[in-house]
Amino acid sequence: MQLIDTHCHLDAAEFAADRSGVIAEAVSAGVALMVVPAVEAGCFDAVRALAAAEPRCVSAFGIHPLYVEAAGEEALDALAGALRAGGAVAVGEIGLDFYVEGCDRALQERFFAEQLRLAREFGLPVLLHLRKAQDTVLKHLRRIGGAGGIAHAFNGSMQQANEFIRLGFRLGFGGAMTYERARRLRDLAARLPLDAIVLETDAPDMAPAWAAHSRNVPGHLARIAGMLAALRGVPIEEIAARTTANARAVLPRLGPAIDALAPAHRARPPRARGPHRDAESG
Repeated sequence: MQLIDTHCHLDAAEFAADRSGVIAEAVSAGVALMVVPAVEAGCFDAVRALAAAEPRCVSAFGIHPLYVEAAGEEALDALAGALRAGGAVAVGEIGLDFYVEGCDRALQERFFAEQLRLAREFGLPVLLHLRKAQDTVLKHLRRIGGAGGIAHAFNGSMQQANEFIRLGFRLGFGGAMTYERARRLRDLAARLPLDAIVLETDAPDMAPAWAAHSRNVPGHLARIAGMLAALRGVPIEEIAARTTANARAVLPRLGPAIDALAPAHRARPPRARGPHRDAESG
C-alpha cells in the first residue's frame, strides 16, 4: 500500500529537531511521497533544499493568503524566479482566507490572481487555501483558468465541490474528517466520487482526532485513509490505490519522483537468459 500526502509543511520549525525521523516513520507507515508547499518567499530555499535532500519530498512554491500583507511586490518576483528554476510540482499554497477578521481581502485577491496567472504561465496546477472563501476562489478560477489542482482542506458544500471538480480540481481530505462531530464533512467524504478525492495531513497542523492538540505528522495518513475507507465501506487498499492515482493525475509532475523511488531492478526490463545464466546465478 502506497499513499501520497498531498499537503504537509515539513519545512516548519516544528520539525527542526527530528525531520528525517518523521519522514522515515511516514515511509514505514506507507507514505511513498510528501508534497511540501511553501507559504512565503522566505522559505522557498528551505523547501527546495528539503526536496533535494529527501527523495520522498517534492516542492511547491507559493505565497499563503495570510502572508501577503507582509510580502512586497518582490515576493511575486521571487515566486516567478523559483518556478523558473524548476522542480516544483505545483504553485502553492495560495488562495484566500476570509476567516481572520480585519484581513485585507483586496490584497489577498490581488496576490491570488497574480499567482494563478503565474501557474498558468508555467503550466502548473495549484494548491488552494480557501477558508471561508470558497465562492470567491471559484470566481477567480473561472476568470483566470489554469491547469486545475487541489482544493486543500476542503470544507464546502456539495454544490461547491462539484464546481471545483468541474474546473479540474481534486478535493483534499485529512485530519478534520476524523472527528465524529464533523458530520457534514464526513458525509461529503462518503458521497463524493472517489476519483475526486486526495489525502493530506497539513502537518504539523490539523491533527486528527487521535492526536488532537499535538503535532500532526504525515505518518498519520494511513489511519486517515482507513477512516475514509470505513466511511465509504471499501477496503483501505482501494482508497490507497485510487487516491494515489488521483494525486498523480492532478499533479502530473509527481510521476518522475515516484518512478525514481522504484528499485533499479524494477526500473529496467529483464535481461535475456544467456547460456551460462544458471551457473552465474548459482
